[in-house]
Amino acid sequence: MGRGFFDQHSTPAAARIATALHKLGLAMKHQTWVQAAEDGLSPTQGQILAALAGDGPQTGSELAARLGVSLPTVSDSARALVDKGLAAKQPDPRHPRASLITLTADGKARAAKTRAWPEFLAGAVDALSPAEQEVFVAGLVKMIRTLQVAGLIPVQAMCVTCVHFQPRVHDGPLPHHCAFVDAPMADRHLRLDCDEHVEAEAAAQAATWQQFVDR
Repeated sequence: MGRGFFDQHSTPAAARIATALHKLGLAMKHQTWVQAAEDGLSPTQGQILAALAGDGPQTGSELAARLGVSLPTVSDSARALVDKGLAAKQPDPRHPRASLITLTADGKARAAKTRAWPEFLAGAVDALSPAEQEVFVAGLVKMIRTLQVAGLIPVQAMCVTCVHFQPRVHDGPLPHHCAFVDAPMADRHLRLDCDEHVEAEAAAQAATWQQFVDR
């Protein structure tokens, strides 16, 4: 057989990567359902608890946008959390007719468990070498931003969309710079959900992104 046999008889690498990610997604969904059932929650209820624990009180609309689900779905799940004593509603000082969903003391304790639901993947990630993990992080950032721009997933607080992120401004193994902490960083340090994230204007994001992908 010639060395080009598999080039001629294999599906494109992009298609195989997409299939692999789909399989991981199915595993993630299954594990989330299992752990949610063990905790007496639905997956959406668990996601709401985790979101409130990470970002504080939010309206139903804010949670729907963050989680990428419909407002009625969030409303039903939030109502169930209130009934379970894990969440409460209070007036939103920003909008008199709106309500903020907050965590109760029991909700905070339960949120700590739900935020650990995806941890089963950590062992699989540990199978990658540090160099492989760094390439993987950069690849995931590119995929997530592409899906965000297409409007297919909720916007995340990633480095590459932040006013503080300065890509490829240093030579050597730490090419990027975070102006918030005034420190250089590598691809492995890129965050997908940063508490200090400040979204840059669209034009600035586009320029930053182009500089990031140009090597």
